[in-house]
Amino acid sequence: MINALVKSIKKKDAPIVVGLDPMLSYVPDHILEAAFKYYGETLDGAAEAIWQYNKGIIDAVYDLIPAVKPQIAMYEQFGIPGLEAFKKTCDYAKEKGLVIIGDIKRGDIGSTSEAYAVGHLGKVQVGSQTLQPFTEDFVTVNPYLGSDGVKPFMKICKEEKKGIFVLVKTSNPSSGEFQDQLVWQTPLYEIVARKVAEWGESLMGESYSFVGAVVGATYPEMGAALRKIMPRNYILVPGYGAQGGQGKDLKAFFNEDGLGAIVNSSRGIICAYQKAPYKDKFAPENYADASRQAVLDMKEDLKEAYVR
Repeated sequence: MINALVKSIKKKDAPIVVGLDPMLSYVPDHILEAAFKYYGETLDGAAEAIWQYNKGIIDAVYDLIPAVKPQIAMYEQFGIPGLEAFKKTCDYAKEKGLVIIGDIKRGDIGSTSEAYAVGHLGKVQVGSQTLQPFTEDFVTVNPYLGSDGVKPFMKICKEEKKGIFVLVKTSNPSSGEFQDQLVWQTPLYEIVARKVAEWGESLMGESYSFVGAVVGATYPEMGAALRKIMPRNYILVPGYGAQGGQGKDLKAFFNEDGLGAIVNSSRGIICAYQKAPYKDKFAPENYADASRQAVLDMKEDLKEAYVR
């Protein structure tokens, strides 16, 4: 799928992934009211509202972007109905030709890690049937347990031609409590990056590896160092927009070919209608149009980063 992702980024001239991380407070009243009228103020009602909200955004932006990134916790909070909304969101986005990055941040060992990988990237055997539980093309993986936690995902990626993004340097303020600690005079995040580069060599696509990395937009100077360590690993860049990252700060995340990174925006796009400068231009009923305009603005802003 890394080849398909790169091809779509080139075709749409948009190294952008929209983070579908919905909360009920983001959903316009007309969608909530319709869902609650049919299902009541229940978990099913909440999940229906989330699904309809996502569908509107996907319909508005799918022709502009290569990928979406649903964050599974935002769906799990609504229990089984929420997970059904997650699956419907992934399936619908795939019907629209989008690459799906499941933001699941799994990390365990042995058979447990393999079960996560099978569930989200692979196929499971049920009697005589081979079935696909979820439809993501990539997932995010926590490497804290070492190779034991990552290699089961790599095995499934090799079988299914799918990919992973390994957490290397995350965008949250407290990430340095562990990730910046020196180990033999080297920051831990650099040690993880070297391992990601090593893992990636064994799972190469045409130009980039099936094994990518997560590096936050909020740390551009670290991004420059990590880009050199991982020249053939795609970097998923969270922290743009709501967390402070801007296009002009992200040049170091991209290679000289203008590729190598895909930048995530979640609230800045899916909640655009609630925020300046879109709030005064788009009514809640037109929330999806606001999201589309936010994507167009992000495309222009990011050109400062990758156009050579």
